[in-house]
Amino acid sequence: MSTTDRTALEVAGRPATRRVSMADVAARAGVSAQTVSRVSNGYPGVLEETRQQVLAVMAELGYRPNSAARALKSGEFRAIGVIMFTLSSTGNMRTLEAITTAAQAEGYAITLLPPIAALDAGADGARHAQHVVDAVVVVMERHLLALADLVLPPGVPVVVADSDAGDRYAVVDTDQDAGARSAVQHLLGLGHRTVWHVAGPDESFAAGRRAGAWERTLRESGVTVPPPLRGDWSAESGYQAGLELAARADCTAVFVANDHMALGVLRALHDAGRRVPQDISVVGFDDVPEAASFLPPLTTVHQDFAEVGRRCVQRVLGQVRGHHAERGTELVPTRLVVRRSTAAPPAAG
Repeated sequence: MSTTDRTALEVAGRPATRRVSMADVAARAGVSAQTVSRVSNGYPGVLEETRQQVLAVMAELGYRPNSAARALKSGEFRAIGVIMFTLSSTGNMRTLEAITTAAQAEGYAITLLPPIAALDAGADGARHAQHVVDAVVVVMERHLLALADLVLPPGVPVVVADSDAGDRYAVVDTDQDAGARSAVQHLLGLGHRTVWHVAGPDESFAAGRRAGAWERTLRESGVTVPPPLRGDWSAESGYQAGLELAARADCTAVFVANDHMALGVLRALHDAGRRVPQDISVVGFDDVPEAASFLPPLTTVHQDFAEVGRRCVQRVLGQVRGHHAERGTELVPTRLVVRRSTAAPPAAG
């Protein structure tokens, strides 16, 4: 038995724990390791018959090219790092899903970078991030966390989502102001004398923008601005706020900062005997897939998470490819989806 045949048999019967190497493929195919490398990297200069033979052996042995080594040679990892500070909110999860889908369409993988490591690891953390990704998208929902404190890999393109960092980085965000304004104007247009608000948590960029637009729209319309109630994005916090609103005879309309809290508000109003929309109209924000199945179906502001993700990937890869590196904020439009949770206020008397 020749050395090549013996090596092939040893490879075929290798322990499951040993990874197939380029040398294993070369020995089995009867070619040099350099030829295997050229086939693996798609380089020209290999006879088609030889290429097909090497590819067949790769498939037979389950050979996986060392992508890290290949990236170090090419300087490209085909990966986008994503830094998120929470995965618990619906908005963040849908944004991550959208970024992942858009990246895959461009042939890139997504790598989640732990925010604590990015914040605390200093130069070592920055070097680590630099050596595993080509670019970084930061989903920066918390305005109490200074972006300056975040250690980002030097020289790696960055795009920030859900932030006001447009003077330092390229930013992609939903047009929160326009969305909240459309919700309030819709309720005022139905004849409500004012609009109450269940706001999101203090530390959220999105919650702050929506609350600010709600207040400005009321003031510009010359109507009374009631004190806002505060929730934490959860249906339970919306329920507690809804009980407070149900106890107020002067509340006929409420704009809720997200759909999950709006669901809690609807349940609280039902439990308190207040009808929606006959007694109180309710508008949410997000347009989650379940919003059309709420009882009643929820009028809400639609966010295009897929477009946010697509634009984040488009802008950060534009920097990678040297097309553009501009700062500033790009806003993705919202639209009001009117369903059956809003109506004219009850007639006086």
